[in-house]
Amino acid sequence: MAVDNSSSSLTSPPSNIHIEINADNGDIRPSLVACRTASQKWCILEGTYSDPSKPHQMILNGQSIKSKLQDELFNEYEQKLEDIRELLNSEDLQNQIGSLLLVDAIQRLGVDYRFQEEIEAIIRRHYVAANTCVDGYTYYTLHDLSLFFRLLRQHGFCISADIFNNFKSKDGTFEGKLKQDIRGLMELYEAAQLGIEGEDILDEAAKFSSQIVGNRLKHPYHKSIARFTAKKYIRDLQDTNGWEKTLKELAKMDYYVAKISHQHELIQISKWWKDLGLAEELKQARNQPLKWYTWSMASLSDPSMSEQRLELTKSITFVYIIDDIFDLYGTPEELCVFTQAVKRWDYAAIDMLPKSLKMCYKALLDTTNEIGSKIFEKYGYNPINSLKSTWASLCDAFLVEAKWFHIGHLPISNEYLENGKVSSGVHVVLVHLFFLLGINGKMGGAFQVDDISELISSVAVILRLWDDFGSAKDEQQDGNDGSYIECYMKENPGSTVENVREHVVDMISSEWKNLNKECFRLNQNSSMSSFTKASINLARMVPLMYSYDDNQQLPVLEEYINSTLFDDTFLEHHPILDQEQRA
Repeated sequence: MAVDNSSSSLTSPPSNIHIEINADNGDIRPSLVACRTASQKWCILEGTYSDPSKPHQMILNGQSIKSKLQDELFNEYEQKLEDIRELLNSEDLQNQIGSLLLVDAIQRLGVDYRFQEEIEAIIRRHYVAANTCVDGYTYYTLHDLSLFFRLLRQHGFCISADIFNNFKSKDGTFEGKLKQDIRGLMELYEAAQLGIEGEDILDEAAKFSSQIVGNRLKHPYHKSIARFTAKKYIRDLQDTNGWEKTLKELAKMDYYVAKISHQHELIQISKWWKDLGLAEELKQARNQPLKWYTWSMASLSDPSMSEQRLELTKSITFVYIIDDIFDLYGTPEELCVFTQAVKRWDYAAIDMLPKSLKMCYKALLDTTNEIGSKIFEKYGYNPINSLKSTWASLCDAFLVEAKWFHIGHLPISNEYLENGKVSSGVHVVLVHLFFLLGINGKMGGAFQVDDISELISSVAVILRLWDDFGSAKDEQQDGNDGSYIECYMKENPGSTVENVREHVVDMISSEWKNLNKECFRLNQNSSMSSFTKASINLARMVPLMYSYDDNQQLPVLEEYINSTLFDDTFLEHHPILDQEQRA
């Protein structure tokens, strides 16, 4: 989203990566060369684009894959899907811990979107069995109980954290002998990430387990992007249950299919952005379609959601561009006029604007109105009034920050954060996502935008604090609108940067608990699962977007993009995929 002011500052060091589309064949490959200006970070250079009118045609290196190889790949892919589906329905696995291990592996490899009904049935059976068993949960080991707890909470089933009391000693602390159970402690730590505010036992579990296995779990599964961690997981997955080999092969093929789909979408976004002409009109603004698309790619992991990813990326693009307009273009008076024009949402308002803002305003209206029309065509209602409202709120928040900067005002931390939740752009993105996924229509109007307000707030706080946290290495933010750390330190004279950063970490942890609570509440209705998963993926993506190194670079984000879009090493030693890589 747009609050990454360090990347919009013209004095920021340039990133060392951008994406180049080879002009000869349309191939997308990373080009590890420095861009001349910070505004060109994560740009896509103009090239020859593959035909975007053929969404079902697989494209590699600008050429269609030979149909024979394509048929062989998809035949094997479909067979692997059927093999895993049969296994999930197998009586041998029902109500056994093996079925939970299989579900966990499927989710960690990012292919769970293909088995939603089967996974839901397994989780429900475990829930019913545990609640009807005379012995309750006592027959589970620490590992098994922790896995059971985590998976059921993820899927919206009500499981009390008190079940872990069975592993406490008489003095109320976790038993010392558990320190020998490394596998169990690792799963306990993972389970503790699903905690909500007030569940002290999970806080104790996280602290106890992290003392022993914390260095092994710097990136717990619940707070990580599955597609990013899948490669390491597949290397570590041992062939002990008989299904690992099939699942690994399926995951590799699914990764390949997703990669091709994402490359194809990136080409379409690049063409849309170029045709829009804003990069030429607003030369100081960011030109980063790759980064904007990455948000959508991570959030909507189901490869079939191509249309939603494309439309969501367009909305994310305007969050960034309008942020740059308020930072880099226009006087306070002109920005007031721009905000009023957005509130009017009328093409006639273009005449009110200075030349530099006319094109952006028209493009915003064109794009958002088109998104509303597409949602109407697909789901039977047009949410344009809700979409317009989000843009008006965003501009209001940007305007507040612009006025603060203009008069040199540093607000109190709570005032800054309340406004910052809106200026983060999260509200714009998640409201658009809510309608793009057809939630309102699927639920017959049972869920409205107001029902996701708390979830939006938590994701927004996580993003805003991570942004300020990551860009405050020298006690200052490179952008023009301050930072939470700066505001908090002014209110608390004598506080050190280290203490304030610890306070921010605690705040982020607390918001994750709130996010868990909201996702758990919404997930009790399965129709909301696609939205909650996308929302939590957005929160998971935040650390990648704002984890700057000492050179103000984003090495983890670069690793994720290369891994997801360009790295073929994951596909080695598969006969069909090897042929296709050479095709």
